[in-house]
Amino acid sequence: MADPPRRPRRRPARADVLAIGAYALLGVLVCLNYWGDVQHRVSSHLPTDHSWFEWLFAHGAYSVRHLENPLFTARQNAPDGVNMMANTSLLGVTLPLAPLTLLLGPQVMYALYLGAALSATAATSYWVLSRHLVRSRGAAFVGGAFLGFAPGIVHHANGQPNFVSNFLLPLIVARVLRLGEPGRWRRNGIALGLLVAYQIFINEEMLLLTALACLVVVVAWVVQRPRAARERAGAFLAAAGVGGGLALLLAAYPIWFQFNGPQSYRGLQGGVFHNWGEDLMAFVTFARDTVAGNEAVEQTIGLTEQNTWFGWPLVLVALVALVLLVRRSLPARILAVLVVVFSVAAIGPKVRFDGVETTVDGPWAYVPDDLPLVEMMMPTRLSLVVAAAVGVLLALAWDALSGRGRPPVPAQRTGSAAPGSRPRWLRPVGYAAIVAALLPLFPRPLPAQRIDPPPHFITAGGWRPYVPDGRTLVPVPIPSNVHGLPTLRWSALTEQAFPIPGGYFIGPNEVGEGVFGAPNRPTSTLIYSTMDANKVPPLTAENRRQALDDLRFWKASVVVLGANPREAVLRELMTQLLGEPRRVDDVWLWDVRDRV
Repeated sequence: MADPPRRPRRRPARADVLAIGAYALLGVLVCLNYWGDVQHRVSSHLPTDHSWFEWLFAHGAYSVRHLENPLFTARQNAPDGVNMMANTSLLGVTLPLAPLTLLLGPQVMYALYLGAALSATAATSYWVLSRHLVRSRGAAFVGGAFLGFAPGIVHHANGQPNFVSNFLLPLIVARVLRLGEPGRWRRNGIALGLLVAYQIFINEEMLLLTALACLVVVVAWVVQRPRAARERAGAFLAAAGVGGGLALLLAAYPIWFQFNGPQSYRGLQGGVFHNWGEDLMAFVTFARDTVAGNEAVEQTIGLTEQNTWFGWPLVLVALVALVLLVRRSLPARILAVLVVVFSVAAIGPKVRFDGVETTVDGPWAYVPDDLPLVEMMMPTRLSLVVAAAVGVLLALAWDALSGRGRPPVPAQRTGSAAPGSRPRWLRPVGYAAIVAALLPLFPRPLPAQRIDPPPHFITAGGWRPYVPDGRTLVPVPIPSNVHGLPTLRWSALTEQAFPIPGGYFIGPNEVGEGVFGAPNRPTSTLIYSTMDANKVPPLTAENRRQALDDLRFWKASVVVLGANPREAVLRELMTQLLGEPRRVDDVWLWDVRDRV
């Protein structure tokens, strides 16, 4: 990495402001459908994830307001609670933004942060590219825009803001690539350690992907520059040691808590994520949330995430750029290695082509399901590194076309092009090719669906006389990863004022493996099966006894049923289990304080 020569301050400052402003507008555009009715809209594609992250913003605000340990909560999955470090808790965001969450509410904060995270990632990518890799501000803008709003990143914006919160990753990569600077090992190491420690509280999986990418980059550089590598090895290792030691010191307890604290777990049951490999046709397919995207494609190859849905024009442009740049550009050669390594690694245990799983083994067929660190990784997400490499490649290609990527070659007096100079048509054709490849990937506003607000009984605090400290409010249906999306929001939109059983999280099963949601108890299983069948099954005295046992386990105070598409059948079920309810405000209520 080399610093571009200094320029007059006025032009870069104006270009920087325009770039950041454009990224901010793109962030607003992507979230536009939420802002139409921010209090009552959630993602159409991942509504439960959307509600989970609203709940996380409420958790950050609750932890700050009540000065509680944010690494654990008993406000969900009562009485066992949830290990927040063992889940995608986004603590590095929700805690510092707690005052705004308390002021604006979790729905507004979710939409506001989602657009800001996309824009901030593009902005930090632009800053790193323009200060360390390319000289053209236009090149940095194109690269930053792709890194912040790549199809795979926008796809994750449908309910997963942790995967669009990548604004620290370009800074981490830049710092890693400068660790070998002589005389600055201490400063570089401290900066890297602080960035890594903070990223742990945003998204550990993206940090792991970044670390793997940096490892490949450094190895590729060492192979191509062995002499320079030997000269810088001492400073690099010293800075890396300082950075690693500082990050470990700052994050040691949270990481210990993640793997050894209450409700911790080891891996996911069955290694379910390992089967999520990338379809080879995905690379040349347009993503759903782009202007050229088509939802019908999801019925064929859309079984996993759309991390590499670049479309065939961009794939073609990227291949041509690599061919033209790889001979004279060391960064381009390193990017080529990244693309090959991580494209192959993303295939999964079996090669998939156009929606069909072939009999050919992929690289993950040889990866044990219980391998530490990667036991919960999805192979397809490794292709996010490919998306980042393509973004940097676009910046390099634009920079080369601008004539700033290498010293200009003086023209001969005859007016003909000097040997090695570019034909005059190359620049406009190159620019047009890049723009034509990117225009179909322009993001569309994320699809959103309306969701009913919680009952007035909940939002107005009518529940307070019924739920003393140490007891829970049991919503029907009980929140889970399949059912109970509206009832999960009861907790989020009341600032987690009361604890609830169940929830949407990952916790341990009876043998310590991670499973989604709380282990079903007889009553919750009965509620879910009744909803699915839309019919109350024959009940026995044993069912009623189990219901009371479950309510005792949950430390229930009241059972509450609000408006629900299955309200009639759920009311009939709970009435047969617990007796006639009372109508209080706009809910049906079973007061069980004197029975459990």
